[in-house]
Amino acid sequence: MPVQGRELAVEPEAMVEVEVATVGIAGLTRVPVVLLREPGAREVIPIFIGPVEAGAILRGLSGDRPRRPLTHELLGDVLDGVEVRLERIYIDALVDGTFLGMLELRVAGRDEPIHIDSRPSDAIALALTAGASIHVAPAVMEAAREIEYEGFHDQVVVALGISVTPVDDDLREALELPDEPGVLVSDVRGKASDAGMMPGALLLEVNGEVPRTPLQFLERVRDTPKGEDAQLRYWQEGEEHELELSTDVPDPRSRRRTPERPSIET
Repeated sequence: MPVQGRELAVEPEAMVEVEVATVGIAGLTRVPVVLLREPGAREVIPIFIGPVEAGAILRGLSGDRPRRPLTHELLGDVLDGVEVRLERIYIDALVDGTFLGMLELRVAGRDEPIHIDSRPSDAIALALTAGASIHVAPAVMEAAREIEYEGFHDQVVVALGISVTPVDDDLREALELPDEPGVLVSDVRGKASDAGMMPGALLLEVNGEVPRTPLQFLERVRDTPKGEDAQLRYWQEGEEHELELSTDVPDPRSRRRTPERPSIET
């Protein structure tokens, strides 16, 4: 059931499910973009967003929640309170340079979902809060690939359901991590969690290459040959482990763990 007179520009079955990787900046304009990872693809897909939405998306990626809910967290709480589930969000069209999005809501007692027109940036922020899946139309993906962007090397990046951040000397000492290059695992979900990877691990290699920054972690995952699993090596609780993971998008409703970082006094 469409709301506000707009229907999806593309059938849901024709869209591609993606994973939110991180937030960056578009070329000369310096406008924020959210970077979406498509399974099996060598590129990520940048979508223009606003600074407020960029902050909300980064909070969702890092698992942070403000003491008092801000707009996107509040709307997620409202949906929970009235027993409405945000099941999917779509980025289904690009019209006159503007990306169009849609929420897909499931309401108790209704057989058909409700579709509500939305800015993609708001929809993505809500999806991270609610654990909804994110789907992009192929034509939108092709157009978005033309956008030039820069990533940040010092913030949270997510791929394969693994959130990573930079590791500094204080964290190395507090977590008793080895003096090896890598990135810190701050959150784990999906198959990586099922295999035993936990927050606080030090990710040492992806496909035989060392990720020295969170963005390099994303790049190493993207370089996984199509049709093959990503090969990970990580240090955890005094031992090294190896793990093979599919590059498919993890189930967004799989249980998220709260980052287990110690409190570091400076």
